[in-house]
Amino acid sequence: MGKVLIFIFEGMTDYEITFISHILSADAGKEIITIAYEDKIIKGRSGILYKPSKLVNDVLEEEVDGLIITGGWYGEIRGELISLINNLYNKGKLVSGICGAGTVFLAKAGVLKDVKYTTPVNEWTSDHKKVFGEEDPFPRENYISKRVFRDENVITAQGIAFIDFTVEICDWFGLFNDNNEKNEFHKNITGHI
Repeated sequence: MGKVLIFIFEGMTDYEITFISHILSADAGKEIITIAYEDKIIKGRSGILYKPSKLVNDVLEEEVDGLIITGGWYGEIRGELISLINNLYNKGKLVSGICGAGTVFLAKAGVLKDVKYTTPVNEWTSDHKKVFGEEDPFPRENYISKRVFRDENVITAQGIAFIDFTVEICDWFGLFNDNNEKNEFHKNITGHI
């Protein structure tokens, strides 16, 4: 079966991870475990309320298949999340982030320094400094201008590319027999038949 962690936080852009959560649970048989820093109700950008299954501290040593971090304007990255990201990355498990917070957190954890990645954060503006901190964490020389990009066990995506993100994560977990099946799935869910 296997387990996949999804880091959730106040104001997260929840639509970016609901489709992949559904596919992994229904089609890949993965147990989806939502994690947060604290055991409290979290309101997504959509207005939907979420309750974490576990705390980040509780899963640091748990055997899981991967981690997904959604986007949003949320800048609190604690040491336990950095430890979790690095632990999974070093074990070759899936480490994935989409949009703002998702890709910023991967950058702050240092996992983007050895891989190519994409992000919607093309420039470190004063708004980014207010939310995520003064220093630009991205190794800009590794940036690739793509909607979604996979390098080794790291998948990153632009916020608008949540379908592409879903397809790439499905591919990571072996849900397609070949590239033709992957492309057909993508066409079907985007309506490009």
